Amino acid sequence: MLGRGAVIFASVGSMLPFERMVRWVDQWAGANPEAPVFIQIGETAYEPRHARFARILPLTEFRERLRACDLFVAHAGMGSILQALEERKQMLVLPRHRDRGEHTTDHQIDSAERFAQRPGLRVVDTIEDLHREMTGLLANPLVIDAAIADRASPELLAGVRSFLDGPRPSPAGA
Repeated sequence: MLGRGAVIFASVGSMLPFERMVRWVDQWAGANPEAPVFIQIGETAYEPRHARFARILPLTEFRERLRACDLFVAHAGMGSILQALEERKQMLVLPRHRDRGEHTTDHQIDSAERFAQRPGLRVVDTIEDLHREMTGLLANPLVIDAAIADRASPELLAGVRSFLDGPRPSPAGA
């Protein structure tokens, strides 16, 4: 697929900048000009030199770009991961690190580890791994058999309703 118009969409999310990811994806774009790359960079100070970009995308455009891409590269935010799984998009996840000042906790590392075994998702943490996987996944895409549901199952909804409608403790002193 590489060299034949494969499309890469990358997103840092909407809450925090992610300089490391934007620079690394942009460097790959510079070395692979035949593959269109678009990065949603949020408040990241660095502006890509080789990839097209926008700071923030309306949700409709975000979803259109996600549906149209051959590879999705993103931080380990739950919204990004779940949307990629819903759309059956192969995804590279680069988690933010607290010790690098990219987030206030290391929950993205934990999230990435939790999802690492999902079909269609790979976790990377170095520039070498990111660049190798970007090239490799465009040449040999991962097979994703089924999307995750975009709605809760009736059983889950019934369980939540039952819990919410269940007996409530009396207020103290009543």
